[in-house]
Amino acid sequence: MVIGRRLFVDIMSDTVWFLTSNPGKLAEASVHFAELGIEVKCLEVPDGAIVEPQASDLESVARAKIEQALNHLPHDNAMLLVEDAGLFVTALDGFPGVYSSYAYDTIGNQGVIRLLEHLQSEDPVRAKRLRAASFKAVSVLWKNGEVLIGRGECQGSIASQIQGAEGFGFDPIFIPYDLDEDGHPLDPENLGSLSTHGQTFGEVGVEVKHRFSHRKRALDDLLNEWQNQRSQDGP
Repeated sequence: MVIGRRLFVDIMSDTVWFLTSNPGKLAEASVHFAELGIEVKCLEVPDGAIVEPQASDLESVARAKIEQALNHLPHDNAMLLVEDAGLFVTALDGFPGVYSSYAYDTIGNQGVIRLLEHLQSEDPVRAKRLRAASFKAVSVLWKNGEVLIGRGECQGSIASQIQGAEGFGFDPIFIPYDLDEDGHPLDPENLGSLSTHGQTFGEVGVEVKHRFSHRKRALDDLLNEWQNQRSQDGP
């Protein structure tokens, strides 16, 4: 469903304050909101002001960050965006998942590859299934005490080696599955209308990654949630 630009002018100010210290995440969110004429700015907070929550799911982590960040908004009517995301590897029972940031800082991309080094196959389709993974994200928007949540997922597999230097985090080891013409992921044996042709997110530019992005899907879902709520509330 396409959400019109006029709707966003009604529901949003010209700026969304994004709680992130990651320039890559800020760039991705900026690309998304730029289509709506909305600027995304980084919400700067003092060191140590946000304590990484210990939770078992992405939504709980994002909600906890929202609560910690509210006192740092520039004014009362400001909108706050918090995103939390993780890499979920099927063969590792979803690890690193909500611990993705810690795992990246400790074992890194090469560590994930080592954990999967026994999962190999000469059949490329079987190899993708053995090394299946997904990026998942939640986007939480706070405005005037109201919280809306969007969820997104990008399915794919883990490469056998680090490939590329673009993006951030686990991008250089993640190969997304092809998408059909409606943007839905296909099984690994199928070719889609949109493909990275075996390249990782670390080898493609931000514009290409944006079309697959779990963060984009989470933001799309969040904005659809807002539209559905407005429809229920009536004119």
